[in-house]
Amino acid sequence: MQHFLKSFNSQIGGFVWGPPTVALIAITGIFLMFGLRFIPLRKLIYGFKLVSRPAALKSEGEISPFQALMTSLAATIGTGNIAGVSTAIAVGGAGAVFWMWLIALFGIATKYAEAVLAIQFREVDSSGNHVGGPMYYISNGLGKSWAWMGGLFAVFGMLAGFGIGNGVQSFELAKALEKSILHVPREVTGVILGVLIFLVVIGGIRRIARAASAIVPLMGILYVGSCLVILVINFADIPSAFGLIFGSAFTGQAAVGGAFGVVVLQGFKRGIFSNEAGLGSAPIAHAASKTNSPVTQGSIAMLGTFIDTFVVCTMTALVVITTYSKELFGMSDSARKALAGSEISIEAFGLGVSGGGLIVTISIVVFAFTTILGWSFYGEKCTQFLLGEKAILPYRLVWVSVAVIAAIAGEKGLVWDVSDTLNGLMALPNLLALLLLSGTVFQLTQNHFSPSSEPDS
Repeated sequence: MQHFLKSFNSQIGGFVWGPPTVALIAITGIFLMFGLRFIPLRKLIYGFKLVSRPAALKSEGEISPFQALMTSLAATIGTGNIAGVSTAIAVGGAGAVFWMWLIALFGIATKYAEAVLAIQFREVDSSGNHVGGPMYYISNGLGKSWAWMGGLFAVFGMLAGFGIGNGVQSFELAKALEKSILHVPREVTGVILGVLIFLVVIGGIRRIARAASAIVPLMGILYVGSCLVILVINFADIPSAFGLIFGSAFTGQAAVGGAFGVVVLQGFKRGIFSNEAGLGSAPIAHAASKTNSPVTQGSIAMLGTFIDTFVVCTMTALVVITTYSKELFGMSDSARKALAGSEISIEAFGLGVSGGGLIVTISIVVFAFTTILGWSFYGEKCTQFLLGEKAILPYRLVWVSVAVIAAIAGEKGLVWDVSDTLNGLMALPNLLALLLLSGTVFQLTQNHFSPSSEPDS
């Protein structure tokens, strides 16, 4: 039975994360960026200015725009920024970083459109909380006849959350602590992790947002700061690192098998995994923001893709390439493919600065924890859409239980692969909705930034 499920999932997963779907994500981002006349790129500074402003007192929502951004970043910045980037370089070569940047460039427009639609078509539940995301802008934006597609997204999102946003993260967190110099038993990690997660998620989006707003900026600064220290030490190697990235982006140099397609696919896939633009997860958090302007929140939401890929992922990539590229690319294809991404990052940081490996371990632990918090809200809202508010408390209790079990007894296998497939399946209804509702995004944006409007409102 397990062999059948593995084979069946492998076929579906091969399609979901194969060239057709990855290309659809790229095409959607390109279409939106051109349709928006590159406003997401031209308004990046405008977006950063908006983040620093307090929420308007009369705005509807539960959390501030800044807290919404931090909650989405909590779920987005995770092991993919460390282990995922290292894996992309190991399998696709340094050139994969270029394609990771390219998909993220257009992903900024995708993330912008997702948040615009999330605010435009959000609802208020019976408890007075604002709820939104792909399942709501599909049902409310495309009409009730499309509700089945919104339900499909919610099913995929609910199930994927338990794997990719919870079990995988709990397992990686516990494994990192067990293998660190602290040698923390997984049973201890599981119990402590369960208590911490319960204390946060039981308080709903407001408590999750407060935790994310405190942890994400601090950890982000510490991680990026550590990267900068290593890059200062290896300053002379930075130009050659960029040269290697751009020089091998179109040649397949150092990619497994030397195939150009491997370089592109690895860069695209890891970029999508990391910033989640197009998957439809982040707009669920942004729908709870205190704002009356879809475009304003979209301008804030798109910063998540920029920060995740162009800042955090780039720092990881440059550290790996400047400190460990000779050893990495000196291995055989099979040896590099067998390496776990976290092992590469730990080795690279350890070579870059004394104690660097411990920095990576701590980063993995904290990023994994915040990912669990952020995804708990995503899965909760998907569950609420399908089963109603009565399902929220049972969902939260199951969420905590899965985290504890995965930390103590989890191992990589079929469940992880299935979760990965479900994560990709979320993208399909979301991308179709973004394309069908693109006219709404274009019109709202044009109205907001027209000369007669108040662009800073």
